[in-house]
Amino acid sequence: MIIFYSDNVTPSMLTLTPEESAHCVRVLRHRVGDDICVVDGRGNMYECRLADADPKAATAAISRVHNDWNSRPYHLVVAVCPTKNGDRMEWFVEKAVELGVDEIVPLLAERSERRQFRKERLEKIALSAAKQSLKAQLPRIRDAVTLPEFLEKGGAGLKMIACCYDGPDYPRRSIVGALSAYLASCPPDSAPVYDSNAESGRREPSADSSCPPSPKKEITILIGPEGDFSEVELAAALRAGYIPVHLGPSRLRTETAALMGVSAVYSAFID
Repeated sequence: MIIFYSDNVTPSMLTLTPEESAHCVRVLRHRVGDDICVVDGRGNMYECRLADADPKAATAAISRVHNDWNSRPYHLVVAVCPTKNGDRMEWFVEKAVELGVDEIVPLLAERSERRQFRKERLEKIALSAAKQSLKAQLPRIRDAVTLPEFLEKGGAGLKMIACCYDGPDYPRRSIVGALSAYLASCPPDSAPVYDSNAESGRREPSADSSCPPSPKKEITILIGPEGDFSEVELAAALRAGYIPVHLGPSRLRTETAALMGVSAVYSAFID
């Protein structure tokens, strides 16, 4: 299944971006009348029929809308210090999107070795990974912020900080244990039935649905630089409600630790 992307969608038609149009028409040689699938980065997938095979601005008629296509029952924010080697950060973004992440926040800590990154490059990698892994929701690549700035924004749900410190002042638990305890404390999900409106592109509760939609589980993970967070930073995170966690006995690189966090959350929600 090949997925295309469009940021220009009306109730009945959509227009592919220039890059997507070229891939659709010139590379894959789709012609007028061909059926294609398109995502909008906002959670919707459209079954379409190609109306104009313009290699710079291909258009397609929408025949069916799938709202919240392949959506996840959680909202995951990963705030991670950019790696010294930019390629490693790009690798993390690609793999994290494949598993499922909603926001990636480049975090600037006291021991950060890199304080700049190529946001547009990461956004392109995220889009490619989302299409490849059948995601209709694009993650947001945020602007870089310092740890104090990030902590000031607060947050809800389960908030974890991965760290190497151990001792009575920092009672770490495994990330698996923290996730299990959090999910056990959440009320059971209700499963409302929805009717899709292809023309409006919206979902509305069916008349047979008696339960309101359950909110997504909010999860945030902080991943420090190669030298770890400082004790001052860790103490600040704890005051902000973060739980110190470990990722097992192995010493992990920043990008590996961040992906481990994403993978742990992904695995916790597999039925």
